Amino acid sequence: MLLTNAHVVTMDDADTEYESGWVLIEEGLVKQAGAGPKPDADAVHDLGGAVVTPGLVNTHHHLWQNLTRARAQDENLFGWLEALYPIWEAIDDEAEYAAARVGLAELALSGCTTVFDHHYLFPPGVTGLLEAEILAARELGVRIVAARGSMDLGESQGGLPPDAVVETRDDALSATEAAAGLADGAHVEITVAPCSPFSVTRELMTESAELARRLGLRLHTHLAETVEEEDYCRELYGCTPVEYLEQVGWLAEDVWCAHCVHLSDDDVATFGKHDVGVAHCPTSNMRLGAGIARVRALLDANVRVGLGVDGSASNERGDLFLEVKQSLLVARARGGPQALGVRDALRLGTRGGAAVLGRDDIGELSPGKRADLAVWRTDGLELGGADDLVAGLVFSGPHRVDRLYVGGEEIVRDGHLVRAEETEIAKEHRVQAERFAT
Repeated sequence: MLLTNAHVVTMDDADTEYESGWVLIEEGLVKQAGAGPKPDADAVHDLGGAVVTPGLVNTHHHLWQNLTRARAQDENLFGWLEALYPIWEAIDDEAEYAAARVGLAELALSGCTTVFDHHYLFPPGVTGLLEAEILAARELGVRIVAARGSMDLGESQGGLPPDAVVETRDDALSATEAAAGLADGAHVEITVAPCSPFSVTRELMTESAELARRLGLRLHTHLAETVEEEDYCRELYGCTPVEYLEQVGWLAEDVWCAHCVHLSDDDVATFGKHDVGVAHCPTSNMRLGAGIARVRALLDANVRVGLGVDGSASNERGDLFLEVKQSLLVARARGGPQALGVRDALRLGTRGGAAVLGRDDIGELSPGKRADLAVWRTDGLELGGADDLVAGLVFSGPHRVDRLYVGGEEIVRDGHLVRAEETEIAKEHRVQAERFAT
């Protein structure tokens, strides 16, 4: 298959772009990208001057949270969680499936081809949650990195979540090991992901790392999202969040952390030294008043940084292209107009996200990489007068993707899902969301 007559942004090591280019896809992989004479192909699609980018890569999400949007509107993180934990206790596999379909559909329509979901809510006795979201991902056609998260530090032990939504350490570890069997390679991966320093015991953090390394899985957690978290860590553990991470054996290249808003210069250097990745979630951080992450400093320290929409109860929109734009704007709000460029922001959402997830087969359009790519129309009102189409796309975002390919298979066409009906997904989701109404 040949996609032609497009501005192709490869995101390769040389930042190659082809202003009037084409991409050749064979057997689910990028065979070649270029400009000039076109190679032969069994099917040719003229894209009419569209921009083609690698599919976006989401490095932090909580799919179930779109069941409870627009709650605790004026709370900080801790107040927001305290309001929502008791509501989330009602989660089951049916609600999870409905929520996952909505969240994954939103992401796909925003140009996202690979989704990391941090599911850490496993009320005792509830089963089938990871299986439900994996089923939804397979049906829609996106890649999913599903986290078997955990919480074992309830209120009675000094943690934030109520005891009714936490597990025992042994149950969490055994369930995490069992979840590893759900992986199927490139389309479904499993990650070990205890929730946060204020909802997980030191023992579970340490033993989760040991388990992940024994199974060859990656590690993820929330870290340094708010100033309250630092106060909590100092009171409970006698150290900063990053110092705590070192104590439990998490400063390593198989780890990435969400948010990392409140990092000192030493913390940033430590992340760079130990190759710890960061999932930057600008909209969620602003929604909760948590602050703005130091992305420019992290990049300058050679820290791997990707983007995340975070849960749709602290963002309300699962649109990863919007996060590309937001990352650009918040970096400039913090550090001036030179802090981050348009293509730097797009790289965070593609190649950067792939690096954070430990994937070298996605995030760029180079020979041998997986044919995960997004096609963005350029004939809309918002791009009139833009002499740099890539900059125009980012500055004027968000946009609904025109076409989306995963492994060369089309999962969005003409701005609509190929494998599912958007209105049916929304209708079934509303039925489930009613169960969580307050």
